[in-house]
Amino acid sequence: MDEHHGFINDMLDVKILILYVMNRVIYPVDEHKLYELCLQDDKLSYFDVMQAVPQLVESGHLAPCKGGYQITDKGRQNTAITKDSLAYPVMQRASRAVDRFNREVRRDSFVRTEILEQPNGDALAVMHYNDEMGPLITIEYSCTSPRQAAFLTNAFHTRADRIYQTVTELLTAKGDPADEAGQEE
Repeated sequence: MDEHHGFINDMLDVKILILYVMNRVIYPVDEHKLYELCLQDDKLSYFDVMQAVPQLVESGHLAPCKGGYQITDKGRQNTAITKDSLAYPVMQRASRAVDRFNREVRRDSFVRTEILEQPNGDALAVMHYNDEMGPLITIEYSCTSPRQAAFLTNAFHTRADRIYQTVTELLTAKGDPADEAGQEE
């Protein structure tokens, strides 16, 4: 007896799931990221997604763009009509995966780092944290090597929000900074 695991039964289900995911992403995605976001059902395979994407492009539901693919107006219209045919557990898992992806990409767009090598072999780690309105904080850190600068920029990239909060808390703390400096001696 064949055990039936999963809700994706045919290529139409695969295409509906892809369009559902593409309608929710706010940034273009390539086939590999699309597969990761759609992998919410045991019956879905990588090859299903790789077969469906070109068909959706050919039918005008998806369009190639810089960074991968984006959904077209035709794809959005069809998603509005067909999304209710997706199994609820698959739709919920796909929604959570897309929400995580959107948050990560959005957050990453606010953090920018660069390493400027100096003529003497030192390096300058330049780290920026922005929001929708513009820069929040920029840190330039002198390092003894490009390797140290890379370590610092990687750490900043993963902790930029916490670093910004900590600096802001320290700068806005009540009390006289001169008093705090005297207490440390």
